[in-house]
Amino acid sequence: MKTHASSSVQIAAWSMLGTPAAASLMSRIGADLLVLDAQHGLFDDAALIATVPAVSAVPVHVRVPDGSAAGIGRALDAGAAGVIVPMVQDATEAEAAASATRYPPLGERSWGPLAAYRGEPTTPPAEANARVSCAVMVETSRAIANLDGIASAPGVDMVFVGPFDLAIALGMDVPGLLGDRSDGNPLDAVVAACRRAGTRAGAFAGSLETAAALIARGFTTVAVAVDTQLITAAGRDLVDAARSIPVPPKENE
Repeated sequence: MKTHASSSVQIAAWSMLGTPAAASLMSRIGADLLVLDAQHGLFDDAALIATVPAVSAVPVHVRVPDGSAAGIGRALDAGAAGVIVPMVQDATEAEAAASATRYPPLGERSWGPLAAYRGEPTTPPAEANARVSCAVMVETSRAIANLDGIASAPGVDMVFVGPFDLAIALGMDVPGLLGDRSDGNPLDAVVAACRRAGTRAGAFAGSLETAAALIARGFTTVAVAVDTQLITAAGRDLVDAARSIPVPPKENE
């Protein structure tokens, strides 16, 4: 039985914009961790290498583009505390993702930390193995059918739900997924599998309302604040408020 699951809730910030400045701002809003999105966000390899060491206020995780060992290792070489691996379908893929995050004898990660090129100390392999986090995303009906194997795969620390892709795969919308209380519904199944395996249950929320629904269902890591959404929503509210400011009449009117 794994021992790293916890009932305490982690609130994650999420950065899409691909710049150290945006990520640095997001790391200082009080979240427990920051995710840099290299799958659907603007973080390419160069942006990750520039951003990860520049953001130190909270642990930094990277949603990698896919489950390739090279991509996972590259994000960790840049200094990320962990990875979130998308579109994991079964226990075999989950175990392979986890293996790519750890050096032998626990995994197959290749040695090459980029800190050495900055003249900084490197983390010894045993210490890196103990500290790294591997989250795998369940986003398809096939993954839901293989939940117990995925959640209990050696080295998997979190099962992370991508609600948009999962809803699409199941032929519903996100509100329908969140509101499904039928026996064996996907969200309760994820939480139950994680509890049996001693693995954290995480999910992308993107809003306070969705976060509340997910936490009520038992998810213990929830991504709420997204830089693109914050800029758009706060900017729109501020502009609308500014337009409503009364304009005093001219003196000759």
